[in-house]
Amino acid sequence: MIRQLGAGVAWLGRHGTAALAVSIFIGMALPALSSYLRPYLTLAVFSLLTLAFLRADPYAIKQRLRHPALLIAGLVWMMLGAPLLTYAAIELTNLRALGPEVILALYIATAAPPVMAAPAFIYLLGLDATLSLALSVAALIVTPLTAPLVGQLMLGPSLPLSVTGLAVQLSLLLTGAFAVSFLLRKLAGPERLARSAHHVSGLNVLLLLFFAIAAMDGVAVSFVTKPLFTLGLTGLTFVLALLQIALPLIIFAPATREDAYAIAHTCGTRNMGLMVAAFGGTIPEFTWLWFAIGQFPIYMLPMFLKPFVRVYCHLNNKSVTPQT
Repeated sequence: MIRQLGAGVAWLGRHGTAALAVSIFIGMALPALSSYLRPYLTLAVFSLLTLAFLRADPYAIKQRLRHPALLIAGLVWMMLGAPLLTYAAIELTNLRALGPEVILALYIATAAPPVMAAPAFIYLLGLDATLSLALSVAALIVTPLTAPLVGQLMLGPSLPLSVTGLAVQLSLLLTGAFAVSFLLRKLAGPERLARSAHHVSGLNVLLLLFFAIAAMDGVAVSFVTKPLFTLGLTGLTFVLALLQIALPLIIFAPATREDAYAIAHTCGTRNMGLMVAAFGGTIPEFTWLWFAIGQFPIYMLPMFLKPFVRVYCHLNNKSVTPQT
């Protein structure tokens, strides 16, 4: 039974990208379960961060750090450029009239670091993901510094936590997850971790399934009671994600196309769950709905953008091997 369970988890690891896309719809189909699991969202985020640090390849990150200029530029754009551009758009338009919950939604969608599954999405598209991996780890490290400052600028007194409180919560989540992953790495050893790669990936998929179901709380009800509003909000989350991909493609055009797209797609997959977890899950219902629906572009855009990536990065003669 244990062997069969392990084989099942490993199978999930090999077919994780399809499972992730399905998990969102499972969450919508089981609204009662979503409501029950919502209080455990922070635990799911912490566990996902732990596995992300456990799976990170130190050698690949070191290779990218040998030539850090592009990595630093991507990091500055992702963690400061994009949210400050959003802040400028808020100040130059009448967006504040829509209420602080809308500004909070824009904040978590542009100031959060990327999801740690971003490199897996890059692999799925047939590209080298080492830059995405290094960028994702670097963004996580600086998040406790950049996110509170941007939050204070963008939201002021409407920020659900003080600048110090948000920095502390983010630091605790990140350092705690890193410490647990470091301990697990020492206990397991590199060889056992390498042999268990598919099992770790499968466990990651199970946790993402848990996360997606918890995040979908209220989405099905919103689609039933306010279908046009919810569809419009879904469209806006896709537009924002596509903008966060398109702008870096233009900015980093002087780099190779693979590197430019790796940065762009990583910028478009924000870990809003980390920000929600830092706030203790206590955010306005509109912001929660934006966060929940915002998972759709994260998990679905890799499939939609694959034809574009093949043309843009000249992958017509390269085989695309999905990985998780």
